[in-house]
Amino acid sequence: MSTENYDPYYPDQPVVDQYLPVWASQHAFGHKPAFIWADDDDRRSGGTSSYTALTYSQLNAAVQRMARNLLETVSRGDTVLLLASPGLRLVKLIFACQRAGLVAVPVIPPDPSKLGTSAAGEAHRHLIRAVSQTMPSAAVADAGYIDTVMKSLVSTLKSLRWVPVCRLESRPSSVTVADDNAGRAGYGGCGPGETYLIQYTSGATGAPKPVVVTAGAAAHNVRAARKAYDLHPGSVVASWLPQYHDCGLMFLLLTVVSGATCVLASPAAFLRRPRLWLELVAEFGATCTPVPSFALPLVLKRGRRRSDPEHGARPLQLGTLRNLILVNEPIYKSSVDEFIREFGPAGLDASAVSPSYGLAENCTFVSTAWRGTETKIRSDRMSLPSYKKLLPSARLQSPAQETDEIEIVVVNGDTGEPVEDGVEGEIWISSPSNASGYLRLPSASREAFRASLRGRAGTSFVRTGDCGVVRGTERYLYVLGRSADAIAINGQRRVHAHYIETAAFDSSPDCLRGGCVAAFATSPSSLVVVAELQKGKGHTQLSNICDGIRRAVWKEEGIRVGSIMLVESGGLPKTTSGKLRRGSAREKLLAGELPKVFVAHYAEHAVVSTSAWLQNGSTEMDECRTSWVVPQAGGEMVVMASGNASQRVRLQSSL
Repeated sequence: MSTENYDPYYPDQPVVDQYLPVWASQHAFGHKPAFIWADDDDRRSGGTSSYTALTYSQLNAAVQRMARNLLETVSRGDTVLLLASPGLRLVKLIFACQRAGLVAVPVIPPDPSKLGTSAAGEAHRHLIRAVSQTMPSAAVADAGYIDTVMKSLVSTLKSLRWVPVCRLESRPSSVTVADDNAGRAGYGGCGPGETYLIQYTSGATGAPKPVVVTAGAAAHNVRAARKAYDLHPGSVVASWLPQYHDCGLMFLLLTVVSGATCVLASPAAFLRRPRLWLELVAEFGATCTPVPSFALPLVLKRGRRRSDPEHGARPLQLGTLRNLILVNEPIYKSSVDEFIREFGPAGLDASAVSPSYGLAENCTFVSTAWRGTETKIRSDRMSLPSYKKLLPSARLQSPAQETDEIEIVVVNGDTGEPVEDGVEGEIWISSPSNASGYLRLPSASREAFRASLRGRAGTSFVRTGDCGVVRGTERYLYVLGRSADAIAINGQRRVHAHYIETAAFDSSPDCLRGGCVAAFATSPSSLVVVAELQKGKGHTQLSNICDGIRRAVWKEEGIRVGSIMLVESGGLPKTTSGKLRRGSAREKLLAGELPKVFVAHYAEHAVVSTSAWLQNGSTEMDECRTSWVVPQAGGEMVVMASGNASQRVRLQSSL
């Protein structure tokens, strides 16, 4: 697609930060809000939400001041760790680092009270990893956070040079119009070819990797997204995505490149009260909002009731929304259809649905299947096709592809040859948005960033590790799942884990946690499902939950599950962005480290054989074991269950 700005009055800049003085100097934009922070605490206590706005002129001045203050502590080209709390301060910091010519490493701040304790979780491990890999010259955080770190026992963190973010903001500034004009004439920040960001991959299929992003690649990426979503100065974005991660961070940059306004809220606020997201869309007349696909069923479950004060009593008006951007595959058509049925009466147009694809190795944005600019008639039904229950994430045959700068190819990963449409393969991407590689990981960088198609010497592709297929006359791309998470059934058929997990969850949605079911194989012939139970439900028929999971997976996917483990809420390992870490879950299961509540082990032909992982993680197994015969299609299945004594009594009484 062509990423040239379609408005000649506002020419594109080589890096994103250089858009700020352009907007700030325009009379129509200087006093326009660039970002608005929504604080939901007052509304939760019965009041109204409070909002803090940051105009383009205020943002530009703050960025200039903070950039100068940063350079009093570090030197141009240094790496700086950003641990400021989500909010407008972090927005300013991200742009200030680019203007100061620094390499920013945004990292989610782990709970400081747990640093160095046995309760420290994945966020703490990720912070230590980032410090070790990026070797920052300084770390910026809130003053209170720094005080807690210095009182902890974590020497790796205490040895860093800490800078309170309030100090960067509060020092007097000598910014003048002349300074800004000189800055545009001789920009001293990150150049297009210089690294400005280290952003980590999610770590869903392995350890998170540090992706090196240049300022020019990031600018190209958000210009491509601006064109794809038809964003402009009249657009209003509503986002609660984490500002530390690629998609949430990209929409900060995309807002500035478009000259738009972005309304921000914290991820924690959304999780506490999912309806907040739609209230912000309605209150500010948002035209664009990016959300992970899991947000739709979460809102349907906890935020759809209009008369419940806890979920928000105000009526919603969603008619302004042109882009409901869905990220994080898989994107199930059924959940989108249900969402449209629920909120269509509130004005949500089905043509606004924008299934999209992105990854950190291409800065973020790759593609979208949105047809909004072509659809002029409002509709309550999507015009997008589906394949294997999923919506497409790209449309490769479209008018915008005539000058395409982001090339997407589905390839046979073993031979490096493109496959025919309709054949599944690995998705490869070639683009000016491609990142430079993984920091200090040369071998992994060569493998992921230097792939080449047979007969296409000189063009490098990023190997995404995602499985996809192109179908239809308009060549829709369907992202089927991570290749590493595909499960081989009987050594032949390969099934993507999310299909099994979805069937399992749908069998007991009132008992299991959505997005907290993991499926994987512990051997070529042993399929295991691990599911988190909801808190406070008083589950009494755990064996029935397991049986329901097994029946549902067989009915939907034709696959027999060998073992099912129900675990405590929060028991499955996840990334800092909330993605399941199936490989890690498998390792914890085999090591007996999952917080088991109940286990059902199914064996064919009435032969019960306790697997190694069941023995390893169950010291109560001999005491609490019971077996029963469950009729199944095709023969009887002997089931063995383990749990605590009270669960055993309930189980035996139900037989």
